[in-house]
Amino acid sequence: MIPLRITGQGVFLFQYISGPQPCTFMIRNEYEPNPLVVSFLKGKVRVTAGLEPLIDMNNTKGLCDISGAYYWFSIDSQNQILCAGVGEPRMETAIYLYKFPYARSAKLYLEKLRIIEFVRGTLEVQRVLKDPITGTIPLLVKTIDELTMEDIATAKYMPMSNLSDTSQKLYRCIAGKRFILDEPSFPDFSKAIQKSIVTPGGWCNTMLAKKAAEFGKPNPKETYLRITLGQNNGESPGIPYVMEIWPAGHYSPVHSHASADAVIRVLHGSIHVTLYPFLSKSVAPFGSADFKKEDVTWISPTLNQTHQLRNITGDVCVTIQCYMYEKNDRGHYDYFDYLDTDGVQQQYEPDSDMDFMNFKKTMRKEWEDKSMQGTWVNGVWRN
Repeated sequence: MIPLRITGQGVFLFQYISGPQPCTFMIRNEYEPNPLVVSFLKGKVRVTAGLEPLIDMNNTKGLCDISGAYYWFSIDSQNQILCAGVGEPRMETAIYLYKFPYARSAKLYLEKLRIIEFVRGTLEVQRVLKDPITGTIPLLVKTIDELTMEDIATAKYMPMSNLSDTSQKLYRCIAGKRFILDEPSFPDFSKAIQKSIVTPGGWCNTMLAKKAAEFGKPNPKETYLRITLGQNNGESPGIPYVMEIWPAGHYSPVHSHASADAVIRVLHGSIHVTLYPFLSKSVAPFGSADFKKEDVTWISPTLNQTHQLRNITGDVCVTIQCYMYEKNDRGHYDYFDYLDTDGVQQQYEPDSDMDFMNFKKTMRKEWEDKSMQGTWVNGVWRN
């Protein structure tokens, strides 16, 4: 038996490891004669309250046979809503939704439920979350001085104060006005990076060529550079602060982030992010977003974990990626899982192509090197 963190509400995340046969659990209290019984079956989700079926007429999905799939069920006594899904616990991945027609009696019934008990099938519990799924979750972070009353009313942005304590800590390290790429001592830093990328013999150009087969079969476009800031203090998968450089047209493999918290800020250019419910070559994305210079987005242990980053512009993009495990984590998974060019899941141990201070010196030296011939065309260095 597993308790809900708050009686009558929360999200239960689990992986079903007994194949495509039905799995069933119930949510009840010690004295409830009519528990909520939930069954994930092939092709549907079946829910009953006692003997009463709670039917979602639009539900056509249930257990799937895709490797890596996991499931969630949300109970919301305040709004009298039940929903279920596959992958990350969010409305975009929901496959079942039921709104009780009688609010008062439903609220009283749901508020009594407090224990999850397995009935049939072998489940591996991943997490029990405190808050139910109530709506779509914004990706773009805004601070106290940026948010308006309309922003809160429409839930258009994620308030920085609503991030986890770990993500807030990371945010405060990299969101300041002086945390910029083209700072006064080197105002052409971003131009120097672009010059180094497109110039044969440039450090960036050479390193990108060396990394062409980093994620499977050689693919020059599936590359980016990792410039690390500081040291690994055992609190993150790899060094927690990484400046990533995305040449025009380059992209990452589809990957997930070790259940770590993270914030990502765009320092130059823009980046396109595609989101997936879980890591598998057979699963389709559920959404995407574009982030431009100064935008900040976020990752939690259960949300925005699996994605692909792609620079779809004609200019270089530079981001700062910051990762850290939560304080209550007892085990650290020091890898990012990704899909290689054959769609096979692999482990990637976060590394460093160069530390930031040496990289900045290298870019300054190349920028001042008159022998590296080329010219600027529409703001982009052309060799």
